[in-house]
Amino acid sequence: MLRYTDRVVIAILLTIVHVIVCLFLIVVVLLQSGKAADLAGAFGGMGSQTAFGPRGSATLLSKATTISAVIFMLTSISLSIVATRSAGVSNLPDLKRRPVQNSAPAKPQSAPAKK
Repeated sequence: MLRYTDRVVIAILLTIVHVIVCLFLIVVVLLQSGKAADLAGAFGGMGSQTAFGPRGSATLLSKATTISAVIFMLTSISLSIVATRSAGVSNLPDLKRRPVQNSAPAKPQSAPAKK
């Protein structure tokens, strides 16, 4: 019977959450319209707006983007911590490193004689 350690279960759960957040973040970002979505924005005209565009009230999509981006970063950092802490631990005792056999390079063969 295969028994999972706590680190393996945490890594699997974090990976599942990370993939779901990634997909959600992609969808939310693609659903948003740009700040300069009109015809003037296509040619670089921002009108009398500020350097970074108008700062209006945050919509539901922008709040969802912010929250999912924060969750994405947290799961990324958590996955890297779990991966580095369990880098030397192996659940497979059959896989052991074999010593490297050092051998001399092959001797070059002489070219066959021309007739």
